[in-house]
Amino acid sequence: MADSFMTRWLRPLRRSLKAGAVLLWLGSAAAADGATLTVDDGSRHVAFGTEALLASPSAVDLLVQQDPAYGGAARRYRAVPVTEVLSGLAANGGGAVEAAATDGFVTQIPVRLLEQTAGSAARAWLAVEPPDAPWPAIAGRSASAGPFYIVWERPELSGIAREYWPFQLATLRYVPLPTERWPQLAVDPALPADHAARVGQAGFAANCLPCHRLNGAGASDMGPDLNRPMSPTEYFEPSALRRYLRDPGSVRDWPQRVMQGFSPEQLSDDDINGIVVYLDHMARRRAP
Repeated sequence: MADSFMTRWLRPLRRSLKAGAVLLWLGSAAAADGATLTVDDGSRHVAFGTEALLASPSAVDLLVQQDPAYGGAARRYRAVPVTEVLSGLAANGGGAVEAAATDGFVTQIPVRLLEQTAGSAARAWLAVEPPDAPWPAIAGRSASAGPFYIVWERPELSGIAREYWPFQLATLRYVPLPTERWPQLAVDPALPADHAARVGQAGFAANCLPCHRLNGAGASDMGPDLNRPMSPTEYFEPSALRRYLRDPGSVRDWPQRVMQGFSPEQLSDDDINGIVVYLDHMARRRAP
């Protein structure tokens, strides 16, 4: 029994020490590298350099079967597990990791998804762009998805949203879940558990919040606030708003439009309906 107890106690300790050593090793060369990724847990931060990440013992050649940044094509990357980049930093109650890109895109990825490692679930990887072999430019942009890009292995097993693939990544930071961080995003607590607006709240947080705010809540300013001064449900017919979410350019278009539509594989009709119901509900809960 004593041996069993010691084994159970020492094994996680060895894992913790190994994680800390990996974090120290990866962060040690950051200052010498051209591109850096900053990871923050609220009390301290570590900067990871491109060369150190590429040379990490955990780096692998990863095939992404359908890469959303490159039109769904298959692409290969040199990548390290996101769990190792986050290891050694404390979540401190943060239920999400805020991934901020250089273009203003900011997504809140649930920690539970990033911590998955089992073969029966999606697994997150940090793809690193080699300085001597740059990736191609993204269609419609002048730059690639680098220098850092979160990609997913087996995304279909965990329903990974397209917005959980942030590219041109600059920082990762532990934060509370969106509705804990910004209570003004929450629906009326009296709504039934299966109400479409509750489904839409989750869909909005995953797919809309990375570019928009609502009632002033959010971390991105790429797009307008979707409830101040008005909700889209107040100036769009419901059918037009659903069509806009599916294919923005078919409703209105302009040269600087950034928003892309969501295919049925990315958001089902029920998912889109939930977001519309949520927006309509929140129009009656507009924060002053």
